[in-house]
Amino acid sequence: MQKIVALLILVIPAVLAGVGVKLMRDSMFGVLNDPFTMIAVQFIVGLVLSIAGIWFIGGYILHREQKNKRAAERFQKKENTTVDKD
Repeated sequence: MQKIVALLILVIPAVLAGVGVKLMRDSMFGVLNDPFTMIAVQFIVGLVLSIAGIWFIGGYILHREQKNKRAAERFQKKENTTVDKD
């Protein structure tokens, strides 16, 4: 059940990123879709959807890699080390 939930968590942002790419492509070719009144607004919404979807998927993958200690050293979370000042 957990794998199905994890798959859904990744599919929804991927679909949104795909819709964002489609909106940007349509605005480049001058096709105006229904809820938008200006092509520039359609392009900006598509850009935001694409960036948000890719950012979410990248963050999810980075979180899993850090949890399994497979991420590169510069992406590993730093341990909180406290030094006594005597």
